[in-house]
Amino acid sequence: MQKMAQDGQGKAEGRRTLPDRRIIVGVDASEESKEALRWAACYAEGIGASLEVVHAWHVLDEQAWLQSLPPPADPTDVARKALANVVDEVVTPGAVHVQTSVLEGHAAQVLVKASKGADMLVVGNRGFGGFDGLLLGSVSGHCATHAPCSVVIIRPADSVD
Repeated sequence: MQKMAQDGQGKAEGRRTLPDRRIIVGVDASEESKEALRWAACYAEGIGASLEVVHAWHVLDEQAWLQSLPPPADPTDVARKALANVVDEVVTPGAVHVQTSVLEGHAAQVLVKASKGADMLVVGNRGFGGFDGLLLGSVSGHCATHAPCSVVIIRPADSVD
């Protein structure tokens, strides 16, 4: 969001130099989220938007990036480093302005909240599908239903029949 300060003369100060357009992308340790990041970076570059890469972690859900570390690793620091590695791996340096955030909470809720004021939210779909998908719930489904902006769900290439 643009931060403005007014002086006594009514002049705006602190105007943001980045594009006003924002694309949010949710990233975890999955290949599907890397594909979502790749797509979002390309789209953001094409429309001149900034890219906000968000990783949400919750103690009960965070296993992919914490398994190999002995306690007492700080989950936020571990996630921040892992997220930086994913961004470095996927996004071409200098192609688009990237901001990363690691936020505690359930992914669907964190992403919906982060997408307020954004032009688009991009998420990957792990594609549980079928009965398992109904039982497990879906971050992408929740985002598509509740996000206050357009939502793009990137499906795995082999999921198309």
